[in-house]
Amino acid sequence: MLSPLLDALIDQALAEDLGAGDVTSEALVPEDTRAVARAIATQPLVVAGSDAFARVFYRVDPGVRVESLVVEGAHVAAGTALWRVEGRARALLAAERTALNFAQRLSGIATLTARFVAAIPSGSKLRIIDTRKTTPGLRALERAAVRSGGGHNHRDNLGTAILIKDNHVALAGGVTAAVTTARDRATHITRVEVEVDTLEQLDEALAARAEVVLLDNFTQAALEEAVRRIAGRALIEVSGGITVERIAELARLGVDVVSVGAITHSAGSADISLEIEPLA
Repeated sequence: MLSPLLDALIDQALAEDLGAGDVTSEALVPEDTRAVARAIATQPLVVAGSDAFARVFYRVDPGVRVESLVVEGAHVAAGTALWRVEGRARALLAAERTALNFAQRLSGIATLTARFVAAIPSGSKLRIIDTRKTTPGLRALERAAVRSGGGHNHRDNLGTAILIKDNHVALAGGVTAAVTTARDRATHITRVEVEVDTLEQLDEALAARAEVVLLDNFTQAALEEAVRRIAGRALIEVSGGITVERIAELARLGVDVVSVGAITHSAGSADISLEIEPLA
C-alpha cells in the first residue's frame, strides 16, 4: 500500500482514539518516561500487517523505533515475540490499541488463508483466492494479508477485469448476449469471465467462448458434470459455501481457482498482546 494512503488510513484510525488526547497516560506517566514494548502472539498464527503496525507508532511519534522480530508471513507459535517497540512511554500507550487492531485483523486473515492453502494436496494446480468482500477502506491491507497467508488475489476493483455476474446476465439478456458483447468490447489482453449457476448456463458460456467460468454454488454432482463438460475449454473457478474440508476434493476434480470470501469477511482477529515496561 502506498505510504500516503496508508498514513491517511492510520490517521483516521488514530483520530478515533486520540481525538481528545490520552488523559490517563497524561495523568499517570511523566512526559519524559521511556519504555520498551514487545508484541506477543498469544496463539499460533501467521504474521501479517507489520508495516501497518510499525507505521502507527511512527505517526504518533517519529522518534519511536520499531523492530520486526519475525518476517511477514511467518507461521509462529503462541508466545512468540513479533515486534519490539522503543520510545516515549506516552507514545507507546497512545498507539498501542490502533497498532494492535491492524495487526490482529490482518494476522487473522493470513492465518485463516493459510488453513485453506494447507489443505491443497501437494502438486495440485489449485489456487485459493480472495474476493471483493473486504472491509471498506482496508482492501489493500487485507489483500496483502491474504498473500502473506499463501493465497492469491482476485481482481482489485471493478475496473481491472471483466467478470460477468448474475445481475449482469439478467440485464444483458442472458449468458450468450453478455459474453458475446463483453468479448467484442474487451481488449486483446483481457479475458472474459462469467458466473453461472446451472449447467445450462455453463453450456451457453462455453458456446460463447468465455475464457473463465465461475461455477457458483454448484452441488457436488453438478460440479463434477460441469468439469467434465468444460474439459479444458475454460479456466474453472468455484465459489459458494467453500470450507477447508472441500479443498482436497476440488483439487482432485481439476478446479483451477477457488474463491473464498470467508478469508476476509469472516476471519477472526488473531490474539496479540503488547507488553510494555519502563526503560531503566
